[in-house]
Amino acid sequence: MQSGEKPAAAAEVRVLGSWASPFVMRVMVALRLKGVEYELLQETMGKKSELLLASNPVHKKIPVLLHRGKPISESLVIVQYVDEVWPPPASILPRDDPYAAAIHRFWGQYIDDMVSTLASMQFPPRIRILRGTVPGDKDEASDEMTTALLYLEEAFVECSKGKQYFGDDSIGYLDIALGSHLGWIRAVERIAGVELLGGAKVPNLAAWADRFCGHPAVVDVMPDVDILVEFTAKLI
Repeated sequence: MQSGEKPAAAAEVRVLGSWASPFVMRVMVALRLKGVEYELLQETMGKKSELLLASNPVHKKIPVLLHRGKPISESLVIVQYVDEVWPPPASILPRDDPYAAAIHRFWGQYIDDMVSTLASMQFPPRIRILRGTVPGDKDEASDEMTTALLYLEEAFVECSKGKQYFGDDSIGYLDIALGSHLGWIRAVERIAGVELLGGAKVPNLAAWADRFCGHPAVVDVMPDVDILVEFTAKLI
């Protein structure tokens, strides 16, 4: 910077995160659905920037949304914030239907409780079991994930009402919550040699997954499976 120049102003909307995090992807998809421009500030794995520590001093983890300098943490909290701050036409949670919104929040929490432990960056121990490289019940680990996806297959039928997505004809809260894990689910399938999201077991989810990954708000931020597999090799 030359003498007398002012530092560049920070973007109004910034995201602290990592390209490999499904939770960060949730935030980016929500912002892209709303047409909001944002700046992604990449965090280095194994390190925590001063900005992250200052923005999320309680959990000290990504993602964090900085909106006009004010931090919001926890991915699904951020998704709801984005939905409320930036109005329709794109609505993420069902509007004018508190019961439907509550159902979507319930399944969103279920995804975080049951699916993310196997299909996110917290999963190396389970992948080792699925691969048979450490003691553990490979079939049991696979069955846990399959059971969770079967429940979500039923939830898709209930929530979508025959439409394209959990959120009706457009991507909504549950699409974002589960869809953010699809890259990692595919990586787990390839690494462990198991089928988790096969059309025979969960046909509606399998078809939905293809639609979700091809959506304009998703296609540019969904991590490449080959890169995730290579990335995972360093963790396990």
